[in-house]
Amino acid sequence: MSDTVCGSTNRSMIKPDDAPSPHATQAGERGAALVLLPLTATLLFYSSPTTLQQHSLIQFFPQACAYAAFIAWSTINGSVVHRIGLARRLLPQGLHWGLLTGLTLGLINLLIILYLAPLLGGDYRFLAGTPHARIPLLIMVPWFILFIATMVELNFRGFLLGRLLALGLPAPIAVPVSALLFAFDPFLVATFQHLHWIAVWDGLVWGVLWVMLRNLYAPIVAHAVEVIVLYSVVRAILT
Repeated sequence: MSDTVCGSTNRSMIKPDDAPSPHATQAGERGAALVLLPLTATLLFYSSPTTLQQHSLIQFFPQACAYAAFIAWSTINGSVVHRIGLARRLLPQGLHWGLLTGLTLGLINLLIILYLAPLLGGDYRFLAGTPHARIPLLIMVPWFILFIATMVELNFRGFLLGRLLALGLPAPIAVPVSALLFAFDPFLVATFQHLHWIAVWDGLVWGVLWVMLRNLYAPIVAHAVEVIVLYSVVRAILT
């Protein structure tokens, strides 16, 4: 996952004119250090008293900082669409890899939730009481899931992971850091409890996908497809 490996992988999977190289998208970039804002907010959350951590507004604080940092970064840099990998010509490639990755992860994580977690003493029935379960099915699938996937991937892969790389952090470190920040997002942990660990390997896979392709459509589609599979099956079982 070094820059050399990523460059050769990109050349083998996409045409040179389909997407800018990693070096091109990071050239002349300003404000990459803004990524430290959501990272610091997450650390502050987990170092705060437990009573504060139970408040929903406090749980959303790291995400609010992340989106504020993303907006600030976007205003001081040009070619943002190309920097994060959302050029329209990348859509077919993103759909291909996103569908394949999303279906694979969806089936694997479905087995973990329904069979492995109960064997280890976990219970997935609490999912019936999550905020997502209260949203009407026809709104949640696919529209709200696609919206959530887009916003999350803009944050954790397009902005956070991309800026860690722009600061010079090597991909083998940047990808796990972004995956852990995703998996330990306070609202995600509060909502999905012990199942939030699934987000660790999800974040690793989506991060590697973005580093290889520099195509944000791929993790967005993978994220949305996986959640649609999990949500539809688990909701059908619980109801």
